[in-house]
Amino acid sequence: MTQAAISIRLARTADAAGVAAVHDAAWREAYWGIIPGRELERMVQRRGPSWWRRVIDRGGRIAVLEFDDEVRGYASYGRNRLAASPYGGEIFELYLAPEFQGLGFGRRLFDAARRDLISHRMGGLIVWSLADNDRAIGFYRHLGGIKVREMEERFGGEIRQRFAFGWS
Repeated sequence: MTQAAISIRLARTADAAGVAAVHDAAWREAYWGIIPGRELERMVQRRGPSWWRRVIDRGGRIAVLEFDDEVRGYASYGRNRLAASPYGGEIFELYLAPEFQGLGFGRRLFDAARRDLISHRMGGLIVWSLADNDRAIGFYRHLGGIKVREMEERFGGEIRQRFAFGWS
């Protein structure tokens, strides 16, 4: 019997296609019916392998979950984009391939990103989620996140509410 190897590590340029594939599948599943179809398609198409390759090559912090030598999840993170905030770090995105959701891998990616932020003196972190994304809201609350802010975001001609969750 063989065992599959699961690891979390920083992304390399060669991971760009895998990150793009996870992004595509996860976004289509998470946001179908929340973000208008045309706008969702545009957003997914914009972030193909070449986009992710540029982010990785420019030093963007991306942790990947690797399963049997394939990228099956990722978290991108860095300094909080809000200047006037008590939270030093931000997880910009955390997504898993749909078949890897609900198995504890999201928590592992979250913890890895959080540890890396703390090691780079970005203590406390914030994560944004669309208010209609019940699965993400439940996930961040389960991890102890506290809703600390609300904003609106426009998608095409429609406005959606976003919540920020914070951890000290």
